[in-house]
Amino acid sequence: MADKCRVLRFLVFFCLSYGVLSKGMLYPRDSESRVVKNLDGIWNFRADKSPGRNHSFVEQWWKQPLSATGEVIPMPVPSSYNFITTDKSLRDFVGWVWYDRDFYVPPEWQTERVILRIGSANYYTTVWVNGLQLMSHDGGHLPFESEVNSVVTFSMVNRVTVAVNNTLTPTTLPPGTIHFETNTRKYPKGYFVQNLQMDHFNYAGIHRHVHMYTKPTVYVDDITIVTTIQGQNGVVTYTVTEGGTASGAVSPVEVTIEDRDGNTVSSPSTRLQDTIVIPDARLWWPWTMKPDDPGYMYTLKVNVSGDVYRQPFGIRTVRVTDSQFLINDIPFYCHGVGRHEDSEIRGKGMDYPLTARDFNMFKWLGVNCFRSTVYPNADEFMDQADQQGFVVLQESPGTGITQHDNFGPISLAHHKEVMGEMVRKDKNRPSIVMWFVANEPSSNFPEAEDYFRDLIAYTRSLDAAGRPVAFITDKDYDADVAAQFSDVICLNRYYSWYSDMGHTEVVGLQLPTELEGWRAKHKKPVIITEYGADTIVGLHMEPSLTFTEEYQTDFMKEYHKVFDKYRSQFLIGELSWVYADFLTVQDIKRVVGNRKGVLTRHRQPKASGHLLRQRYHSLINTTTHAVPAL
Repeated sequence: MADKCRVLRFLVFFCLSYGVLSKGMLYPRDSESRVVKNLDGIWNFRADKSPGRNHSFVEQWWKQPLSATGEVIPMPVPSSYNFITTDKSLRDFVGWVWYDRDFYVPPEWQTERVILRIGSANYYTTVWVNGLQLMSHDGGHLPFESEVNSVVTFSMVNRVTVAVNNTLTPTTLPPGTIHFETNTRKYPKGYFVQNLQMDHFNYAGIHRHVHMYTKPTVYVDDITIVTTIQGQNGVVTYTVTEGGTASGAVSPVEVTIEDRDGNTVSSPSTRLQDTIVIPDARLWWPWTMKPDDPGYMYTLKVNVSGDVYRQPFGIRTVRVTDSQFLINDIPFYCHGVGRHEDSEIRGKGMDYPLTARDFNMFKWLGVNCFRSTVYPNADEFMDQADQQGFVVLQESPGTGITQHDNFGPISLAHHKEVMGEMVRKDKNRPSIVMWFVANEPSSNFPEAEDYFRDLIAYTRSLDAAGRPVAFITDKDYDADVAAQFSDVICLNRYYSWYSDMGHTEVVGLQLPTELEGWRAKHKKPVIITEYGADTIVGLHMEPSLTFTEEYQTDFMKEYHKVFDKYRSQFLIGELSWVYADFLTVQDIKRVVGNRKGVLTRHRQPKASGHLLRQRYHSLINTTTHAVPAL
């Protein structure tokens, strides 16, 4: 058993020494100087089902077309491979899976830097091009890329091979363990299971878009934008990092700002760092605060030595006091939901129809704020949040940090790496107003104090815009040792569900006691980031009984009474758990997944969805949500 475990872990970490070279992580965009090619589609796919999950490495599958190594099947990219086929063993597979496809690189790209970018693959990934190892990445949900010029052949067919491993260990994010069974009278030879410490399905595969794009020899590598407001003016401070220049070289630079219609609204700057003032600027507002003009976006147009990159941004400020959350110095109350990317067929794969449906249902519900629950959302989804004016609490995959061996130095170093990648990707988004570093960790453990002091301070240091940083706790205020470092107290609470199940009458006593206890201890604003009850759609009973639609609405009404009491004091937000039902590991507590959604997995409302819609649209009309006339 020990040998098998060592083999599995060795293969998991086999390729982590090959780093990704780029410092910046700008989203691939067409421009006068850049061309973007999409490599999505149907790829060849094969799982390494050998007992040690190492046959593919022994045979070096990357050195030839995958079809030459054995039988392959078609697999859509992006998608989670788990539910594409009817193969149960593939649905529950743990270990290495392999993808490949052919592609061409146009001859005119020979004078450019050619970049291969994968938007997300869960969780460990190694990439080869034409049999040569290009890059690897540790962790899911975030993009990684590398230059490919040295490994591609221009004007001829090339092959990209991608190996992905979804194994979770005590030091991954999220963490997990592998358990082997050796009793062959009870289990097949080589039997092992992946134990999850997270409450969602272990979806795996290439989950987001695969792009190939060009940029010139000297190029725009990164852009950081920070905005403030002075009277009627927007103040935009930017920093541009260039790449590809020789030491001491000076590149010609021109930076301007364009409005939504493409009109230039600033004089050109010739500096890599500067501050530009936009007179009578149009601010970025949530759609519930300014429904006639939400999500207003400008564009910073950067030209460095002929490389043109356009970075969207919005002008807005965020600030937390001891009892309020302010957007553009106006109090904002978050009434929203936690959202998983889960869908019936694609799993966690990026999906445009699902994206459009979710934003339509957000508005139907009256949601002004959502939590990207337990992993950062795709760039394409976040673009819609920016443009449509939705506030986002962006969350890392730091869920399930519940065991003592999840708090060690290796775990902390990886957690910092993930936060760095997440902030680097999303730092210019006006929709993101807060970073969540973790969900429901064991913040009562003594070692959690140093862990979260360090992690939260590090995350603050990454964000020039100074967004609030927090983690979400399910621990009692008298036991927690880490919330002292959060800018906002974020609580998941399930009175009358996981405790006193069926007795909604306790909510009005227990929840106020909890809220007041946290307030007295920390003197910080509070968000209820989860509350909810599992509900089987179409199951009815009067009087209400647990798991019926009636119980879910009765449950929520009791919480709403408490929220209304503290909303005018220090409660700055409420997020229902959860937006839509989603899949979890098979468990006697779950009926084909978590059923706490106010919508079904097909995005149709339960009775609780109608209740939430009535409440949220009523909250939209309160005076604290309106932008005063100027």
